[in-house]
Amino acid sequence: MNNRTRWLVLVLVLGVAGVVALWPRDRTPEPQPTSSRPAQDVNALRAQAQLRPCVPGSEGGVDVTCLGDGTRTALALKGPMLINFWATWCQPCQAELPVLDNYAKQPGAVPVVPVLVESREADGLELLARLGVRLPSVYDGPDELRKRVKAPIGLPATYFVGADGSVRQITDPPYFTAAEQVEKAVR
Repeated sequence: MNNRTRWLVLVLVLGVAGVVALWPRDRTPEPQPTSSRPAQDVNALRAQAQLRPCVPGSEGGVDVTCLGDGTRTALALKGPMLINFWATWCQPCQAELPVLDNYAKQPGAVPVVPVLVESREADGLELLARLGVRLPSVYDGPDELRKRVKAPIGLPATYFVGADGSVRQITDPPYFTAAEQVEKAVR
């Protein structure tokens, strides 16, 4: 191959690479489905889970899905309230959810809002039903609420929202194993 042919091949390769690099692409990410199951299956899971109703939305809140009925609601960071971020694959989350449910049943308990992240809605409903947890729970697929409170990636992550709107992460204990620990953490 002579020099002229080599240069011609090089120019063609660079031209093709330039066209590929400049070719318009759709940069809008596809919205993640809340579930790959048909709607009737998710509705059946909602009925099976028997979750208590979510608190009605309030202005300025983060848009989330109520797992109990599938409606969209705006969850505001107005306390007192305990927010618990969890996922179906998280083993400590699975141990902690029944503890939070037991705490929430006590007289004078601070409202507890479990927030499903990094999992599918249907899988969360199945887990809550299996664990017998009936807390009013929400699904935050886009992770907006966790971003708002600047929550770390690790799960579970629990936050106490004070009456004044202050938000503090509860790190001691890393996850709850007894209702008494929850009661102590929200004082």
